[in-house]
Amino acid sequence: MSVSQTLQPPLAAGFARFGFGALPLDALIARYAAPASGSRFIEVDGFSIHYRDEGSRDRPVLVMIHGVMASLHTWDGWVAEMGRHFRIVRLDVPGFGLTGPGRDKEYSGERMVRVLGLLLDRLGLGKVSIAGNSLGGYIAWNFALAQPDRVERLILVDPAGYPMHKVPLMIASAVLPGAGLLMPAWMPRALLARGIKEVYGNPQRIQPGVVERYYDISRRPGNRRSMIDIFRVLVRVNREELHATPARVAALKVPTLLMWGERDRWISPTHVPLWQRDVPGLQVKVYPGVGHIPMEEIPQQTAADALRFLHA
Repeated sequence: MSVSQTLQPPLAAGFARFGFGALPLDALIARYAAPASGSRFIEVDGFSIHYRDEGSRDRPVLVMIHGVMASLHTWDGWVAEMGRHFRIVRLDVPGFGLTGPGRDKEYSGERMVRVLGLLLDRLGLGKVSIAGNSLGGYIAWNFALAQPDRVERLILVDPAGYPMHKVPLMIASAVLPGAGLLMPAWMPRALLARGIKEVYGNPQRIQPGVVERYYDISRRPGNRRSMIDIFRVLVRVNREELHATPARVAALKVPTLLMWGERDRWISPTHVPLWQRDVPGLQVKVYPGVGHIPMEEIPQQTAADALRFLHA
């Protein structure tokens, strides 16, 4: 049962069922960021970053960065498998999750990389390994280029990086006339559920409660507005900047593992040969029948592969 079903009066719950309005932030925090879960908040560069810092402090540090529409919960399966081996720091990317929007509505790639570095500074972390999915993968490899001395190893899970000939409809729709007015106010649960099914290779692997979690957190106050702003940035970057990716990723100096779901409908597996062509020494794992978020869809298998790479 979602927050909207349990914590709103009948009339408001009726509107919520059709996707109108935001949910109370305190109710979302109580459900998805309770102190017992290990969740904390920290002010970084104009954002109240929701993060979790888990595992033994004497272990190597692994940072996990999620993709669009997601939250740090997408890594739950990896944390369960890898928590005894690493100190794991995962965060809700600015504009998403319970971090939500910033005060200045600026979501460039450079800003995301800066926020990550400042968060590591605030936590007193030096050299770390980083795993990033989708947009989180883009942030991860750009951070490795900007601050190579701080990155031990890099795991890119279906990362953004090369130009997409077909931008996912949910992202592309952000630049349509009227989207900036309609989408922040109204997003039906069915539309979001369809998007989740699209990022799974096999929708039968979607665990109970996952759709409700995505839907509830998408209705954090300000999240739908920031989602539109971020999607518009992604469309512009795809059109104007990603042509430079081959030369940029060729400069990566850290051991890198690329993971990809063979049934990814958001970022095509045809990008895999491009990464292999351009990144020296790249290791690759491709998963048949799996979609855009392998770490959530098949967490045990992908975590085992990640562990082998990180321990090599």
